[in-house]
Amino acid sequence: MLFFAAMFALGTERQKELVGTVRSLGPEFAERAIRYDKEASFPFENFADLRDAGFLGLCIPQKYGGLGADFATYALVAEELGRYCGSTALTFNMHTASCLLTGPIADLMDLPDADRASLEGRRQVMFADILANHTIHAQPFSEGIKPGATVGIATVAEPVDGGYLVTGRKIFASLSGAAQFHNIICLVPGDSRVRMMGVPADAAGLTISGDWDPLGMRGTVSRNLEFKEAFVPEENEWLPPGVFDQMTVQFPYFYMTLSFAFLGIMRAVLDFTAEYLRGETNGSFRGDNPQKQALWAEMNLRHQAAQALTYRVLQLAEPSPDPEDVQRAWAAVVTTMEAAPDIASMAIRACGGRSLLRPLPLERFYRDARCGATMLPWSVEVCLARLGQHGLVDTDENFA
Repeated sequence: MLFFAAMFALGTERQKELVGTVRSLGPEFAERAIRYDKEASFPFENFADLRDAGFLGLCIPQKYGGLGADFATYALVAEELGRYCGSTALTFNMHTASCLLTGPIADLMDLPDADRASLEGRRQVMFADILANHTIHAQPFSEGIKPGATVGIATVAEPVDGGYLVTGRKIFASLSGAAQFHNIICLVPGDSRVRMMGVPADAAGLTISGDWDPLGMRGTVSRNLEFKEAFVPEENEWLPPGVFDQMTVQFPYFYMTLSFAFLGIMRAVLDFTAEYLRGETNGSFRGDNPQKQALWAEMNLRHQAAQALTYRVLQLAEPSPDPEDVQRAWAAVVTTMEAAPDIASMAIRACGGRSLLRPLPLERFYRDARCGATMLPWSVEVCLARLGQHGLVDTDENFA
């Protein structure tokens, strides 16, 4: 595909302003991250700060009263959040995902007039609720059946008067216990179109189950959601039937959003390593050691490669991409998710054993970074399988 102009701009004044707001909040986020990690508790205080800054409406279009961030702008904000608290970045992603899907991404779709009118009416209500009542949305997709968002869906929504009765489950449901809505994807019996519905957190028939004591990203509190005939009002079907399917084909870049937080974790590792080797953390200057300089150089190369590839994808992303464009997005996710723990591992070697002592953050960065490779639907395993097939094997696989 030939591009005469980038669809998304990077480095605009508005983006610098929004990223600057996160940077001003960042030191407090980084301090709290110690406790969230230790307790495996949700970052409520950080969400309160984001709320006060208007960031619950970050990707709500300005005509509805939001901050109007597009996909690329969100990526830069998420990257900066990850620099200070990985768990906050990931959970904020789950909230913002709902706003992206119903807002900027929906606006890129070519919808029939009836679907556009239905979407318009329902998202107005959703956006107004977020902005006025500071409502938090979660976006749990995974069921653990197959490695994809729109395959192997076992959660069903039975039509009843005034809405649906939802039965099924979602695993690794971030913000469980913190969100007011869990926006799930599900199927109506006899209809192959994927639905996106908001299950109220207080709905009868919804339970949260399972312990939460993971290796990393402990503040996400991603427990299991169990639905047993949980009632969902008809107006909580945020997208018209089948529109989510359309989005997975026409704008699969949406599935990159988790990787932006891991770019931020890389930045955090680099920040810590530089301070440590300069002696600003423990008073011992080690920056003149050639071996440490070599590791420092390699860390920067890996970070620059991941960031440059991701930014390239962001600039060229557009609806209905060619297969080569989606291939580049898969490559960006793999490069980021594999580089993050590698950089953290090199930082441990460069800084030495004492850098692992708590409350220093390096060991937490390493544990958080290790979690990225497993995150569906575009896990490293899935992306590598698709990259291996691309150009060699004909497939009809959905991008999700």
